[in-house]
Amino acid sequence: MNHIFIVNPCAGKTNGEQVVRESVAALESLRDSEIYVTKSAGDATAYVASRCEATPDERLRFYACGGDGTLNEVVGGVIGHDNAEVTSFPIGSGNDYVKYYGGKKEFVNLGRLVEGNVEEVDVMRIGSRYALNMCNFGFDAIACRAMNEVRRKPLIGGKNAYTTGIVKALFTGRRTNCVVKVDGTKIHEGDMLLCTMGNGRYIGGAYKCSPLSMNDDGLIEVSLFKPLTLLQFARMLGSYRDGTYMSREDVQAKLVYLRGRTVEIETEKEIDFCIDGEMMRGERFKVEQMHRAVRFVVPKGGIAES
Repeated sequence: MNHIFIVNPCAGKTNGEQVVRESVAALESLRDSEIYVTKSAGDATAYVASRCEATPDERLRFYACGGDGTLNEVVGGVIGHDNAEVTSFPIGSGNDYVKYYGGKKEFVNLGRLVEGNVEEVDVMRIGSRYALNMCNFGFDAIACRAMNEVRRKPLIGGKNAYTTGIVKALFTGRRTNCVVKVDGTKIHEGDMLLCTMGNGRYIGGAYKCSPLSMNDDGLIEVSLFKPLTLLQFARMLGSYRDGTYMSREDVQAKLVYLRGRTVEIETEKEIDFCIDGEMMRGERFKVEQMHRAVRFVVPKGGIAES
């Protein structure tokens, strides 16, 4: 097994590269491991793919050292390579996907991570790109763009960045006109507030938007909210954060929830579309589930939320 640490030097508030090097040096079992520091956006995907192709008979484990964006890039590189597996050494600010397995505190224990268990997990494909955790558009995507803009600023950034994004989206992004189909059946046409498509369960650092999602069942968890007034939104937000919104009677009339293997979205004009926290724009999107397409390493003793 060759252990390769892919470090995003821009992740988190501290010197991520130093944290990784010190953690690796502390473990005898990682003496011969490799550390690669990314140079730009997309570099992790390119490097991981080329590394897999160069040694197809060698078993490789890639540690995404950053946040959800870094993990997303590494996953994009291992797709289609049976000799590779991936995990997260979370030094970023969001780290939403690992909350499925107990959160950052489980994965920063590098000793347990090295001895971890491999699980085959689902990945969503959007054209030539992939999402391990979550795709979303509408209100959430507008909040995500705003979050990325302020994440490094004091007070309104860091853990407060997504909340800051929500405040901005309240004034600019409460309606998106679209057609949404799941497995070929139209589930919505007209204005909506937001739509999430999940394999993981969390978004924005703390919001449990897909509380029933399973990351290995071959199905995408789809939650679509019809437009809400500011008062309705304020009443719903707490339950959206803790994942209890689906049990509320006052939410049912505004919610379309189901599971499927493909989701197609059509809009009147270009919109923001968010993939594991990374942004893209367009008018048409097709999200396809790839069942158990990636080997993901969970820390020894770690288990998924029930």
